[in-house]
Amino acid sequence: MSQPVVRRGFVTAADVARRARVSRSAVSRTFTPGASVSAEVRQRVLQVAEHLGYRVNRLASSLNQARSNLIGLVGTDLQQPFHASLLATMSAALLADGFQCMLLNAANAERDVGAVIARVLEYRVAAIVVMTGTPPARIVEECLSNGVPVILVNKLLPNLAVDTVIADHAAGGRMAAEQLLAAGCRRLAVVSSAARTASLIGRIDAFCAGAGAAHATVKVWAEREATDYETGREAARALLAKQRIDGVFCVTDLLALGFLDAARFEHGRRVPDDLSLIGFDDIAQAAWDAYRLTTFRQPVGNLAAAVMKAIRRRMKDPVATHDLETVPIELVVRSTVRGFAEKDLAA
Repeated sequence: MSQPVVRRGFVTAADVARRARVSRSAVSRTFTPGASVSAEVRQRVLQVAEHLGYRVNRLASSLNQARSNLIGLVGTDLQQPFHASLLATMSAALLADGFQCMLLNAANAERDVGAVIARVLEYRVAAIVVMTGTPPARIVEECLSNGVPVILVNKLLPNLAVDTVIADHAAGGRMAAEQLLAAGCRRLAVVSSAARTASLIGRIDAFCAGAGAAHATVKVWAEREATDYETGREAARALLAKQRIDGVFCVTDLLALGFLDAARFEHGRRVPDDLSLIGFDDIAQAAWDAYRLTTFRQPVGNLAAAVMKAIRRRMKDPVATHDLETVPIELVVRSTVRGFAEKDLAA
C-alpha cells in the first residue's frame, strides 16, 4: 500500500538560514545582486538552498521596493484569435526582458471597477498594458494617480497621460477600398459590430472616405454588439438577401469568416467571382484552405516591440513625454478579391 504524500509549504529563507547556520539577512544578501557576503557563506547558503529546493519570493521582496517587476496585462475577449496571439507574444516579450506578467481579465470592469484597481495596485506593478477593449477612464486615472504608467494598445484616450501603440487602422481601411475598387467593385459594404472602439472606427471611416472619393455606394452594417463570427454571418444574411453587394470589407477576420461562410453556403455567392471580400488582422484561420482570406496583417511582434520600448522608456524616465507610436499594417493577398486571386494561387 502506497504511503500518503506529505504536503508541506514552500521552503523559506528562514529554513535555509537554520540549515546553513547563518543569519536570515545573510540568506537575503546571498540572493541580492551586489550585496556584501563572504564567499564561504555564499557557497554554504547556495548549497543548502539547492538541496532544500528554495526559491526566492520575488513578490515578498518587492514589498521593500516602490515597484515590483510585475507588468499587468489587461484585456477583454481574450479567447478571440488575434487577442490570444497578442497576449502570447506580449507575455513572451516581457519574460524575455526580465519582467513577470500579471493577467487581468477586464471583461466585467465596468461592473467591478474597484476590485480591478485594487488588484493591480496591491501588487505594486511596474506598469499596466491594456491590450484589448477600451478601459473605463476611472481605471486609468486611478493607476496614474498612484504613479503606475499605462500603455494602451490599439485604443485612444486623448485626455489621459498615457503611452499609446496603435496599428495603422486608417491605412487598412483606405487600402481595402482601393483593392475592392481596383477589382471592379462598386456596390460596397463595410461590416463591423456595435463596438465603437478607436480601431474599428478608424477602419470604417477610412474605408468610407476612400470609397466615397470614387463615388462608390457604401452600406455600413454594425447591428450586433459582438465582434465575432456569428455577427459576420448575420451581416451576410442581412446584406445579401436584399442587395447586390459586390465588395465587402469586414473590419476583423472573424467577421469576414462568418460573412464568407454565409455568403457561400446560404446565399450561393461565388467568392471572388461575384463577391470580393477583405478582412483585417490576419489570424491563423484566415490562411486555412477553406477561406484563403485576403486581409491586413497587424504584426503582433511589432506591436509587442513598440510596447516594450514604451515600458523601458517609462522605467528609465517616468516623467518623459508620452508617445503615440503607429505600427504599419501589411496587405496579405490570398483568394477572396476578384483579379488578385490568380496572383496568390500562382505564387
